[in-house]
Amino acid sequence: MGSLSRSEEMRFCQLIVEKDAAFNIVAEIGKKPYVQFKDLNPNVNNFQRTFVKDIRRYDEMERKLRFLENQIVRDEIVIPGKVDNGDYSILPNSELNTLEGTLTELEKDVKSMNDSDAQLKANFLDLKEWDAVLDKTDEFFQGGVDDQAQEELENLDEDGAIRTDKGPVNYLVGIIRRERLNGFERVLWRACHHTAYIRSSDIEEELEDPSGEKVHKSVFIVFLKGDRMRSIVEKVCDGFKAKLFKNCPKTFKERQSARNDVRARIQDLQTVLGQTREHRFRVLQAAANNHHQWLKQVRMIKTVFHMLNLFTFDGIGRFFVGECWIPLRHVDDVRKAIEIGAERSGSSVKPVLNILETSVTPPTYNATNKFTAVFQGIVDSYGIATYRELNPAPYTIITFPFLFSCMFGDLGHGVIMLMAGLWFVLREKNLQARNIKDEIFNMFFGGRYIILLMGIFSIHAGIVYNDLFAKSFNVFGSGWKNPYNMSEIDSWLEHTEHGKEMLVELAPEQAYDHAGGPYSFGVDPIWNIAENKLNFLNSMKMKLSVILGITQMTFGVILSFFNHTYNKSKIDIFTVFIPQMLFMGCIFMYLCLQIILKWLFFWTKEATIFGQIYPGSHCAPSLLIGLINMFMMKDRNPGFVQDGGKVNGEYREVEACYLSQWYPGQSVIEMILVVIAVICIPIMLFGKPIHHVMQQKKKQKELHGNVTVRANVVSDSSEIVINGGSKKEEAAHGGDHGGHDDESFGDVMVHQAIHTIEYVLGCVSHTASYLRLWALSLAHAQLSEVLWHMVFVTGGLGISGTAGFIAVYVVFFIFFVLTISILVLMEGLSAFLHTLRLHWVEFQSKFYLGLGYPFVPYSFKTSLQEAEAMAQ
Repeated sequence: MGSLSRSEEMRFCQLIVEKDAAFNIVAEIGKKPYVQFKDLNPNVNNFQRTFVKDIRRYDEMERKLRFLENQIVRDEIVIPGKVDNGDYSILPNSELNTLEGTLTELEKDVKSMNDSDAQLKANFLDLKEWDAVLDKTDEFFQGGVDDQAQEELENLDEDGAIRTDKGPVNYLVGIIRRERLNGFERVLWRACHHTAYIRSSDIEEELEDPSGEKVHKSVFIVFLKGDRMRSIVEKVCDGFKAKLFKNCPKTFKERQSARNDVRARIQDLQTVLGQTREHRFRVLQAAANNHHQWLKQVRMIKTVFHMLNLFTFDGIGRFFVGECWIPLRHVDDVRKAIEIGAERSGSSVKPVLNILETSVTPPTYNATNKFTAVFQGIVDSYGIATYRELNPAPYTIITFPFLFSCMFGDLGHGVIMLMAGLWFVLREKNLQARNIKDEIFNMFFGGRYIILLMGIFSIHAGIVYNDLFAKSFNVFGSGWKNPYNMSEIDSWLEHTEHGKEMLVELAPEQAYDHAGGPYSFGVDPIWNIAENKLNFLNSMKMKLSVILGITQMTFGVILSFFNHTYNKSKIDIFTVFIPQMLFMGCIFMYLCLQIILKWLFFWTKEATIFGQIYPGSHCAPSLLIGLINMFMMKDRNPGFVQDGGKVNGEYREVEACYLSQWYPGQSVIEMILVVIAVICIPIMLFGKPIHHVMQQKKKQKELHGNVTVRANVVSDSSEIVINGGSKKEEAAHGGDHGGHDDESFGDVMVHQAIHTIEYVLGCVSHTASYLRLWALSLAHAQLSEVLWHMVFVTGGLGISGTAGFIAVYVVFFIFFVLTISILVLMEGLSAFLHTLRLHWVEFQSKFYLGLGYPFVPYSFKTSLQEAEAMAQ
C-alpha cells in the first residue's frame, strides 16, 4: 500500500539562497506541495518582520481587487473562469508594478464614476419630483378647495379664533414618502388646530433614490394663513422628512413653462446617465475579464513573502537561510525547483540544500488521492498518526462501510445510497466546476466515495439479511417445506372463524429439506413470515456482532505487532503483544469458536457430538452461562445424558443439561485458558517496568566502570571519555539532559498500569459495544417494517376499488419521502456515527497512538484555496 500504510519518510533540510534569488526560488518551490518551512523567527512580531512592507503593499492591492469585485457583482457582470486555474507562474516585477498602477487607476475611476452617478441620480430624482409637483399642483388647483374649507380658512385666524377681516390664503407644496403620509396628515391637523387644509396625490411612477432603492412618494399641498402657521407646517414637514418646494409658480402659465423646461432637462440627464452607465459597464467588464488572474497573482506573491518572513539572515546579510521538512522521495524534486528558481533570477551563486540530523520528531505525511482522502480524514479526526506509525486508513476503506452495512442492511435503502453516491461520482467534475457554496452539499460531496462504498456494502448486507424494504425475496428456493397435506389444513380451517388466520408450526425434523440443504445465500425467506422471526434474527445477529467485533479487535492487536517490529521493540512484543493476544484468544476467541461450533453441530435431532450423546435442541449448550461458569470454575456434568443407555426408548437426561460439558475435557481446557489469561495480566503490568529498571542498572554499571570525565575550569566545559579513548560528549555548564531513559520507574509503572487496565477492561466493554451492530440492525429493520405497514399497507393497499389505485399513487410519494428522510438520512447518519465510534475507540485503541502532528506543506494551490474560503 506504499506510503498509505505508513507515513512518508521525512528529511529535515537547510536551504541557503542568495538574497536576490530568494523570491524566485521560494515561488518555484510553491508550485508543488513538497516543503514545510520552519519559522526561524518565532520571537519576532509579525509587524517587525523583514517583508512586512511588501505584504502590506499586496494587501492593499487585494483590497482594491475586492472593491472592484463588489462593483462588478453589483452591476451583475459575470466574472469568467476561476482563481485557481492550475497555472502558478508569477509575473515579472515590471508587470507587477504595472498591475499596481492599473488597479490604482481603476479604483480611482470607479469611485469617480460612483460619485458622478450618485450626483446624477440625485439631480434626476430632484427633477422627477419637481415635475411631479408641477403636474399635481395643477390638479390641486383645478379641483379647488370646497366651500366649507374655504370659509373656515377665511374666517379663522392663526389661533383658530373667528375674525371679521378676511386675509389672503397661502399654500405650500411638497413631496413625502407614501408610507409617512397618513401620520403626516394627522400630526399636521392637530399641530395647526384645524386651521390648515391639506390635499395629496400619489405619484404613479416609482422613483429611485441615489442609493438605487425604489420608493413610492406622494405630492401634497397645504392651504394656510399667516407666517406663524407657515412656520408650524415647515417644522412638521422637517420632522417627517418631507421636501417642500417654496418656489412653485403661482400661475398656470408659469407652471406650464417650468414643466416644459424640467422635462427637457430630464431628457438630457437620461442621456448622460445612459452614457455614464455604458462607460462604467465597459470599464468593469474589462476588469472582470482579468480579475481572477490579477487576484491569483496578488495572493501567490503574498504567500511567497509570508514564507520569506520565516527565513533568517546569515552573518553578512547576503544570504537567506531557511529550515524545512521535505518528504524523502521529493528531495530531488525540490532541488530541481531550487535550481530553476535560481536560474530564473540570474543568480551567480548556486543555492544549497543540506540534509540535517535532528532529534525533533518529523511531521506525519500520508499521500492521498480523491478516493482515499475521506478515509484518511476519518482517521485524522481522531488524531494524527505518530511519525511512521501504522496508518489505519487502508483498512478503514473496507471495515468502515462493512460495519456500516451491518447496521444499515437493506437492499432497497442500499440501492438508494448507491445511486446517490454514483450521481456525485459521475458528475464530479461538473459539480466542482459549479463551485457550490452550500455547506451541507459540500459535506455530502466530499464523502461521495464513502457513500458509494456504503451503498455497495449495504446492498450486500441486504442480500444476506434477505431484506428489501422490510420484504424478503425468494431467489434460490426456501430450505423449508410444508409437511402437512391439504386435508389436514382444511380440517383445521373449519374449526377457525371465517377470515381468521391460523398459525402452523413447522417442526424442523419434518419441515426442513435436508436433501436440498439451507438457503444458498443469506437468510431463508421463510423467516420473514414466521411468528418467531425476531427470536431467530436476534440470536443470529447478536452472535454475528460478537464474532465481527472480536475479529476486528484481534486484527487491531495484530497490527500493533507490526508497529513494535518496525520500532525494533522486542520488549513490547514479549510483554505487550503476546500477552494481549493470549488474553484475547483464551477468552474471546474461544467464545467465537464456541459460537461457530454450536452453529455447525447442534441441531434439533438426536446425535452424537464430540463423543457425547446429544438428545435434542433443549440441551444445546448455553454459551453465556457457560462463559460465567468458566471463570467461576464450577463443576459440570460430563455429557448431556446419564450412563446406562436408553430407558423405555429415551435417554435419561442430566439436570440442566444445557449447562453440561459438551466436549471431553472441557473443564480442564477452560481452566487452563483462564489461568493463562490471568497470568498475562501481571506480565502486561510489570513486564516493561521491570525491564526498564534492569536497563537503567545495566547502563549505570557500564558508565561507572568505563567513563572518565575531564573538566576544563577555564572554558567551563567538560567532556566524557568512554573506554579511555573516544570522546563521547562535550557540554557547556548548565546543559540540559533528559530523554526517555531518564524517565522514573514510577512514571513507567503508572503508564503501564493505565494501559493494562484499559486493555483488560476494554476487551469486555468493547465486545459489548459491538452489540450495537445487532441493536441498530434490528431497529432499522423494525422501522422499515413499521413504515411499510403503517403507510403503504394501511394507507394504500388496504383500500379497494378505484379509490385504492388513487390512494396507492398518493401514498407512494409519502412512503418515498419518509423512506429517504427517516430510513436513509436519519438512520444512515446514526449508523455512520456508531461506525465512527467503533473505529475510533474499539479498533484503533488496540494499536494506534495518534500523537503526531500533520505535515502542512507550503503550496500555491493550498494558499489560494484557503484565501478563497476566508473570502467567503
